Amino acid sequence: QVELVESGGGLVQAGGSLRVSCAASGRTFGYSVMGWFRQAPGKEREFVAAIDGSGIATSLSDSVKGRFTISRDNAKNTVNLQMNRLKPEDTAIYYCAVGPNIFVFTDGKVDYWGRGTQVTVSS
Repeated sequence: QVELVESGGGLVQAGGSLRVSCAASGRTFGYSVMGWFRQAPGKEREFVAAIDGSGIATSLSDSVKGRFTISRDNAKNTVNLQMNRLKPEDTAIYYCAVGPNIFVFTDGKVDYWGRGTQVTVSS
């Protein structure tokens, strides 16, 4: 079992920045990929960003490329999402997730989910 706890969500004005973090605990061995999805009201959950176990390979959705950066600290089993130049359409609940393979991870095939943290961007 793996537990994921997100933190750092909140309210920010458009154009501002916010950083969300996720701490993993439990049987994390084998779930090397960590990343983020988001779900806006009335919409399906969508992939945002992922990073592999080495911290070298990353994947970002087209909607956040150039604005969001994903990083991880393997010593602390944490993954961070730095969100810059935020837009109202970035408003959503952001979910942390882990999985074994970055290629299927981006399709939503993950093994564990966090409970989510709310990010609200005002116009």
